[in-house]
Amino acid sequence: MKKIVVALGGNALQAKGMEATAENQLNVIRETSKYMVDMIEDGYEVVLAHGNGPQVGRIVIQNEVADSETPAMPFDVCGAMSQGMIGYHLQQSIGDELRTRGINKNVVSVVTQVVVDKEDEGFKNPRKPIGPFYNEEESKRLESEKGYVMVEDSGRGYRRVVASPVPVEIVEIDTVKTLVEAGNVVITVGGGGVPVIKEDGNLKGVAAVIDKDLASEKLAEDLDADQLVILTAVEKVSINFGKENQEDLDVMTVENAKQYIEEGHFAPGSMLPKVKAVMKFVESKEGRTALIASLDKAKDALKGKSGTLVK
Repeated sequence: MKKIVVALGGNALQAKGMEATAENQLNVIRETSKYMVDMIEDGYEVVLAHGNGPQVGRIVIQNEVADSETPAMPFDVCGAMSQGMIGYHLQQSIGDELRTRGINKNVVSVVTQVVVDKEDEGFKNPRKPIGPFYNEEESKRLESEKGYVMVEDSGRGYRRVVASPVPVEIVEIDTVKTLVEAGNVVITVGGGGVPVIKEDGNLKGVAAVIDKDLASEKLAEDLDADQLVILTAVEKVSINFGKENQEDLDVMTVENAKQYIEEGHFAPGSMLPKVKAVMKFVESKEGRTALIASLDKAKDALKGKSGTLVK
């Protein structure tokens, strides 16, 4: 059985423009689950990872708004809360879809900690915006009272920024391996994992956001997966994206990717981290491949009929 790690993008969890209610999120995830079960039904051993950007952002806002009534939770705790919420919706929806199709498999989500290096450059120069916008006065107060790093964001106000360090170690990886080997569908490293550092042999949560594509790549390596599949909003990787000479790629080698990155074809906030993640996975061991594809064409992509194959 071919083992694949599937990284779900934001479009798989929350429809753009839709009111951000739990019911709407669950409805979107129910549709996503059908595509996931398609893969399982086709005989793939599927391990799921997912993003959490909008969800953790809302949890942070809820905490900030309620701060006068009850102490706000630190950012790592908010990340864990988002993992639990999204994992709950995914495991419920995938489980329902499996039962509907008569497939006897259990689904489990693991609140996952991911170790990062406390000396990572990201902590020295935090850039990842989280949470709501504030005016200048509020921004200065938060910097003074809570030690937040605040930056002006494109004329829209001030936002808190945190580090985006590189994942070093998945704390619960042995548990994940045990669950996968027992035949379960496992949901893990949600939102890139809850970032923790090691201090005197103990783990300590930190305010940071780990890129979910890089965490998914780490997961795929640790599980010795055959393929890393990153599902996003576009059908294929493109060069000259949005221009008259846009070219959609069926196949991309690592050497091609390196050249395209040098030429500036991939946006830092969207396609670039995905391409870097698949490059790392493909280079990690002989014979490994990766796919970047759209959610609704995932089944076709695995059959070579859609998406971009990276080798």
